[in-house]
Amino acid sequence: MRSDFLIIGGGVVGMAVVYGLLRAGQKVTLLDAGDDVLRASRGNAGLTWVQGKGLGMPRYTELSLAASNAWPAFADELSERSGIDLEYHRQGGIDICFDAAEAAARISSYNELQASSPYLSRHFRWEYLDRQALLSHLPGLGENIHGGTWSPHDGHCNPLLLLRALLTGSRQLGLSYYPGCAVEHLSPTKAGFTATTPLGNFSAERIVVAAGLGAKALSPLLGMSGEVFPLRGQILVTEKMPLVPQLPTPQIRQTNSGSYLIGDTQEHAGLNRDATTDIMALLAARGVRIYPHLKNAKIVRAWGALRVMTPDGFPLYESSTTYPGAYNLNCHSGISLAAFHSNELAQALLRDQLNCEFSEFSSTRFSK
Repeated sequence: MRSDFLIIGGGVVGMAVVYGLLRAGQKVTLLDAGDDVLRASRGNAGLTWVQGKGLGMPRYTELSLAASNAWPAFADELSERSGIDLEYHRQGGIDICFDAAEAAARISSYNELQASSPYLSRHFRWEYLDRQALLSHLPGLGENIHGGTWSPHDGHCNPLLLLRALLTGSRQLGLSYYPGCAVEHLSPTKAGFTATTPLGNFSAERIVVAAGLGAKALSPLLGMSGEVFPLRGQILVTEKMPLVPQLPTPQIRQTNSGSYLIGDTQEHAGLNRDATTDIMALLAARGVRIYPHLKNAKIVRAWGALRVMTPDGFPLYESSTTYPGAYNLNCHSGISLAAFHSNELAQALLRDQLNCEFSEFSSTRFSK
């Protein structure tokens, strides 16, 4: 059976688009590489976040805010279809500022962002709170914290359960799924596109490259940008502890199971995903500074994962002008934008209007 769409990459970006296309009645084939590939979707903190998104590109903040507003309905629908609880919560979030200089820079950048967009001026809500005011949101907060920005738009989920739910829901909708199927080559044909893999050739009328760092080699084969690079982030995970009603932060959050995730590093380390002792020590010290009661908590594991970054850090959505029907999708905010990817972005692909409707995110901006 010939598919309407061939999707390369089964991370959270590719899976959300797959789910959206299937819901629209399309026949979709997904080719996903093995578990040894450089996956970002399985190594993140699970934040569904708006704060800090789009500084320098207001359109990205607008998109992130719209995605955040769509997340509750998206989570409900996906959980109902798949039978999987995403552990999604949206009671707001805090981005911590450790000192006065960081606080002043944050306030200035958010004011500037709101002034750059009438939509954000009306709808992007945030407030700077000093340490005393934060205590109601972050019980147990350390004394050596200046404050932080609060926003009602932010939340968090379990990213592994999100991936599982997207796959389960997509398979129920008729997905043709090929795991452990690394793509070796992509080529245009008279009737669409063909992907060459160790399991044979797969063809479809249209093709979406959502392969994360794999896009560096694959996207240029179809006349699209391969300008992506890895940025390592490391996370510490504590033992399970009693649940505390604390809002999530990019620096630390408590999961439904009681473990604390401590992270938020950005390291240029090439393709090295190792967890390093120096960064683990830094994260542990930061975690205790935020929540002193973690001083004696046991660390049960640590990991490093690679974010997929574009030259300016913003998403890359483009249609090939050389080979119409080929699309390139890449961003490091796949969890936050999952509701958008499964709806508006999938619909733009279906209409073949990606470059028109989301022109700001084309790779043409890299040459300006």
